This record gives sequence, structure tokens and C-alpha cells, in this order.
Amino acid sequence: MEQEAKCKNNAEKYIANLEEATKTLQIQEEDKTVEQIIRLVNDYLSDARYYLSQNDCLTSIACSSYAEGLLDALRLLGKVDFSWPQQGHHAKRVLVGGVFDILHPGHIYFLRKARELGRVYVVLAKDQTVLESKGRPPVLSENERAEILRELKTVTEVIIGTYPPDFKKILEEVKPDIVFLGPDQSYLVPLIEKSLKEAGISAEIKQLDKRLENYSSTRIKQSIKNS
Repeated sequence: MEQEAKCKNNAEKYIANLEEATKTLQIQEEDKTVEQIIRLVNDYLSDARYYLSQNDCLTSIACSSYAEGLLDALRLLGKVDFSWPQQGHHAKRVLVGGVFDILHPGHIYFLRKARELGRVYVVLAKDQTVLESKGRPPVLSENERAEILRELKTVTEVIIGTYPPDFKKILEEVKPDIVFLGPDQSYLVPLIEKSLKEAGISAEIKQLDKRLENYSSTRIKQSIKNS
């Protein structure tokens, strides 16, 4: 168990380093080959996140290593410039949660703002939780929603929640530095504060001040229904 935890921790560090490096990436000499290699880097990074989410940390590390090698090769050739994180750099863990049914620009905006704070861990509501809270099942299943979210560059890991929801268990698993809420999730603050205290975790609760206008899953579903 200790070895598995160490392996997962190393995989997370590799991914964090890559994420920080790609944020500083600057192309010095543009050509189609460079563009193709950068796409490969991003593909390997996506694969690293996926395998980590499947608890296959060794394959995740291998994918990250391939991406690192490609970036270093491009820099040696003078094609790109970037900076690896300084030793001891720690990207904060940012925990977000939601249904994310029919992904739209409002969701992307929320996740992008979360990514500005650190590495994003998404807790996805189970189908049964959605059915109970909204009175109807989601359009996309929990596995389909998770698969879509894992393809986003802003997302480090997707965790399908529990039924019934167990905030304390999720907090203990992710150990976030920040819990980031959407503008309509204020009602969760007392419950999260209580769960953080029970889990013995000191995390800051932050909230997006306003949603991106004119976008909501409910409105999109209604428009589809009326079309």
C-alpha cells in the first residue's frame, strides 16, 4: 500500500511538472513538425492523466516521461522555450464538484478559473445522486461525463463520487488545498466546512463570483426539447 501511494505521488508530480511547463511554452520557430510534436506532448499528458485516474501510475509516469523527452528535444533544437518548475514547487490541489451534464462554455469557464488556482480534481455526481436531487436522470451517464472531462487540459483527475455523497471520504482522498465552488453552490459551504473539520484538513474555500452569462445545462436541455 505504501509503495502504491509513493508511485501515485510520483505520477502526480510528473503531471504537475508537465502542466506547469506547457503553461510557459513559447514556440520559437513555427513549422508543421513542431506543431505535430506539441500535439503529441499534449496527447501524452492526457494519457498520463487518464492512466493515473485508472490507478495505473507506472503507465502514467511512462506517458509523462515521453512528453518530457519531446519537450526537451524541441528546446535543444531551439524550436521552443519553456521552464520546468523550480525544485520544491508545489502546485495546489483544487477540488471542484458538480454534475457537468452536457458540457458547455459555462463549465469550461469554471474549470479554467479553477485551473488558475492549481491542479484541478473533479468530483462527479453519480447518476443516482442526480436522479434524487433533480428528479430526473442526467442525459449522459456518469462514465460518459467522466470520459469527456478527462479529455480537458484543465482537469488533472476525475473522481466519480459516492452514493449517498460522502464529502469526508472525498476530502480524505484528494487532500485539497482549495475547495472551489460555483456561484450557485453557496449552500454547500456549511457542509464542506464541517467535513473539512472532521477530516482534519485545512483547506481554503473559494467561490466563483458569477457564472458565464446565458449558459446553463437546464437552458440547453429546454432549447433542445423545444426545437
